[in-house]
Amino acid sequence: MTNKELIASIIEKLNYIRPENIPDIDLYMDQVTTFMDSSLKESKRYDSDKILTKTMINNYAKNDLLPPPLKKKYSKEHILVLIFIYYLKNILSINDIQTLLSPLTSKYFTNSDGLTLEDIYKEVFHLEETQILSLEKDVYRKFQKANQMFSEEEDEDREFLCIFSFISMLALDVYVKKQMIEKMIDELNEKKEKNAHTSKKK
Repeated sequence: MTNKELIASIIEKLNYIRPENIPDIDLYMDQVTTFMDSSLKESKRYDSDKILTKTMINNYAKNDLLPPPLKKKYSKEHILVLIFIYYLKNILSINDIQTLLSPLTSKYFTNSDGLTLEDIYKEVFHLEETQILSLEKDVYRKFQKANQMFSEEEDEDREFLCIFSFISMLALDVYVKKQMIEKMIDELNEKKEKNAHTSKKK
């Protein structure tokens, strides 16, 4: 597989669990892990990787990322939160994820009047779907730029240097966006602490 084919295959696998595919009935933990594993198996790096385990779920609940199950069963809303956690944990700390998800779970997890957690999920991931084309173009642009570099080097050396340059450009993009995300989360924390301090004074 060429690098260009590799890029195409990765972008082709970019998908998400559609809300209508999440069971409307409450699930036991084993059923939750099975559902997540089968739905997101394309995103695994290695076949032995686990999308979600019982230990992970227990840790998320322990760290207040996930509301507790009702009679050992997990609702559709639990699944939605777990999907958010799955994507966020690749780039954010547990504390950052808690800061980001806490307002969602506290206000919308059991909300049946007005905006729901499922509504938010649909809107956010619909937006992500619309960005796939521009993402693909940006990745290909970086790939083509990297392939134009080190033209005077021998083929074997040039191939590695081009790959290294391509990875470096992608890494810089991830780094800058991660810095932006962390800065916004820090501002959310500062605002939360300020509001808590104001409430305490009152």
